[in-house]
Amino acid sequence: MVLQLSGVRKSFGGIPVIRGVDLAVREGEFVGVIGPNGAGKTTLFGLITGSLSVDAGSIVFEGRDIARARAQDRCRMGIGRTFQVPQPFTSLTVYENVLVAAQHGAGLSAARAAEAAHAALDRCGLAGLGDVSASRLMLLQRKRLELARALATGPRLLLLDEVAGGLTDPEVVELLGLVRALHAEGVTILWIEHLVHALVSIAQRLVVLTDGAILADGPPQDVISSQIVRETYLGPELEFESQVPEVMHA
Repeated sequence: MVLQLSGVRKSFGGIPVIRGVDLAVREGEFVGVIGPNGAGKTTLFGLITGSLSVDAGSIVFEGRDIARARAQDRCRMGIGRTFQVPQPFTSLTVYENVLVAAQHGAGLSAARAAEAAHAALDRCGLAGLGDVSASRLMLLQRKRLELARALATGPRLLLLDEVAGGLTDPEVVELLGLVRALHAEGVTILWIEHLVHALVSIAQRLVVLTDGAILADGPPQDVISSQIVRETYLGPELEFESQVPEVMHA
């Protein structure tokens, strides 16, 4: 098991946000996470990566409890993530953004960091934009840069936070192809996404988080077909999803 959460809890100002979450992710698995706004999805990612501290419970990564480990140490252990809103260093070039991730995120030497940065840019289709200021990138390119920065740290577990958000349907298809290829290369993926159709087309499991607790966990089609998930979260969205079959079957 690459990741095991047991009884994880987190509150802010006395208000519970994560309520005793148990979640296991096997090596090489692709798990999608959905849920309404305020369900605690991004908070859960923060607890896994260490940007937030747990109030209770354990987080075990590759056999080691990392619940009290620093965020930078977790990154160097092999946990990488992207953010819902890309946050590149706009004063730096695309290449420099990825180089920073390789040097300071992964802790690589200058030579190895340069090699990792070039490889990540090439993998994400940004090799020709290395000298371009990050401030000039379009949204899809910024999403790709987010992925490249995460990949430059050499993650074995990659957490994606709404990486497809704000993209057009063709752009979603393009990004899905990249994520699918990364998974095929052996990267374990945990992906939060509001575009349910995107996750159903690629994930092996679907987890529904609501009010800080897991409502459902299983094969994507079984989860979105379950009555409790439809009543609690998906209801009207499924009609919309059915209108974009080109993404579903990409």
